Amino acid sequence: MLELARLDKVADGANGWPGAGLRTLAVGLARTPEEVEQIQRLRYQVFTQDMGAVFPDAKDGIECDRFDPWCEHLMVTELDTGRVVGTYRILTPEKAREAGGYYSESEFDLTGLGPLRNEVVELGRSCTAADYRGGAVIMLLWGGLAEFLRRGGHRYALGCASVSLRDDGVTAAEVWRTVSRQLPKEGEPRVTPLHRYPVERLDSTLPARVPPLIKGYLKLGARVCGEPAWDPDFNAADFPVLMDMQAMDERYKRHFRLV
Repeated sequence: MLELARLDKVADGANGWPGAGLRTLAVGLARTPEEVEQIQRLRYQVFTQDMGAVFPDAKDGIECDRFDPWCEHLMVTELDTGRVVGTYRILTPEKAREAGGYYSESEFDLTGLGPLRNEVVELGRSCTAADYRGGAVIMLLWGGLAEFLRRGGHRYALGCASVSLRDDGVTAAEVWRTVSRQLPKEGEPRVTPLHRYPVERLDSTLPARVPPLIKGYLKLGARVCGEPAWDPDFNAADFPVLMDMQAMDERYKRHFRLV
């Protein structure tokens, strides 16, 4: 692994008393086939075993697709055990051209991004092990992403934030209420879902919380740049998220050493 940053004394969540199970975590880029396989096994564990997602190419405890060979794979690892506990998949514009496009083009028409269409770095397959969902791993991943984008001179990142529909759309309705007032105006970059989720059906008024990942994106300064697509593999509404690194909240710019 090409290490980008590390974090000391993180609770692993596996023990129930204060000070137990503290770990040192490192974030970096996978550099061997063995590391990529560890990442793919984590993805299978989270997406298929935990979330019940169905992927045609998943087998033998590994979740992969045709885009994996073209991507950089960001990973968070317990340094003392070597266990991978978090990941993001990164597809640069150059590699997207070699791959024949972005993965997100299977869900969205990107022409509304205009000139940004050929500049965005695509983020995807984000997941964290169940015992590390308290926030430390995702912040470490975001720090690694910020460093990757800074080193590569990339300004824009595009990803999808999936919201499960297993609660009959209650959470997706809350997300839609939160972001619908902030959608791009005429002339601003936006994407269009190929299989639009019918947001008019998201009329639930039951109490729900915006998922931490989406809340985190919004705090960073990212914007939902279009209506959600329906993802049948995940049984989820996928909200497209666009991040302009120059428009990131100043607190996070300082935190991620972008200023």
